[in-house]
Amino acid sequence: MRNVKQIPLNSKSSSPSPFWRGEQVEGLVSELETEGIVVLPNILSPDQLRAMQHAFATRLGRMRWNNLEGYQKTERYRHMVEDVLQLDQGFVDLALHPLVKQILTRYLGTNYELTEAKGWKSLPTKRDFHGWHGDAWYDQTNAPEIQREVKLALYLTDVRTGAFNFIKGTHQKQHPRQLKKQEIENYDASRIVELAGPAGTAFLFDTSGIHRQGVPMLEPRQAVFYNYHDPQVRLQQEDVDYYRYHPLLLNAAFLGGLSSEDQRILGFGNKTNFQPAFERQASTPVGFHVLQSAFDAQLRLRQLRHRIARGLRQTFHLSDKL
Repeated sequence: MRNVKQIPLNSKSSSPSPFWRGEQVEGLVSELETEGIVVLPNILSPDQLRAMQHAFATRLGRMRWNNLEGYQKTERYRHMVEDVLQLDQGFVDLALHPLVKQILTRYLGTNYELTEAKGWKSLPTKRDFHGWHGDAWYDQTNAPEIQREVKLALYLTDVRTGAFNFIKGTHQKQHPRQLKKQEIENYDASRIVELAGPAGTAFLFDTSGIHRQGVPMLEPRQAVFYNYHDPQVRLQQEDVDYYRYHPLLLNAAFLGGLSSEDQRILGFGNKTNFQPAFERQASTPVGFHVLQSAFDAQLRLRQLRHRIARGLRQTFHLSDKL
């Protein structure tokens, strides 16, 4: 597999190729089948990447609150941006890129869909807070075979530290789960690939393969990850309860000219995992109630100021008439 660490971080992005020969596609598919991970050639133009970076960075400006868009925060070291297909045309174009579709069709078959599209900003840390794992997503109690899921990853910033780590050849060997540190010692260290690279680096990997976010992370990292799998596969209960794989939220402005295949991949009309009137069962943090009360008080104060100002204007208006 091409070593991404050899790509200069200050290299200029070239325009992507408009087409790929059959043998090129087959070579990438073969690498994904054999190693469980494959780095893609450049598939975004510099203008596309810049627009995506700007839209993503805008969401990172504040935490999501009331009518203000922003990031979600459910853990200490990540700022999460959900539903990135709403942010910019480039995020949709990436999800439906012809090369990506060709590889996925050969690896997953023709029933796959894009089931999740999100990204996050990882904050500097020396802590291995996620550890080595395979991504659990399907109901393993009713799945004798290991189900296939592929993620498409894209770096939106240059990544020098805290790069994505993957142990080549560990995919489709066991049902995905969290691994203990001592288990990793049984794997050949030469099989561990560390994908450092410039913004625009994109790669596909089988999520049953053993992987993690590298440590230490000495500078912030921004990246997006797309999940592709067959939506008919029964999901694990945890993801059903959280409604993780809800139908995609899309922006109509970015959906022009879609083919029937594109519509299928985006899940048009598929209600398999739709949950009517869903309400997430989670306790509301105490801080939220405090913030809500403070905000309500601010609104009441604003209303009072407006009433006083209106009354003063009316009083002065009557005085002028007299």
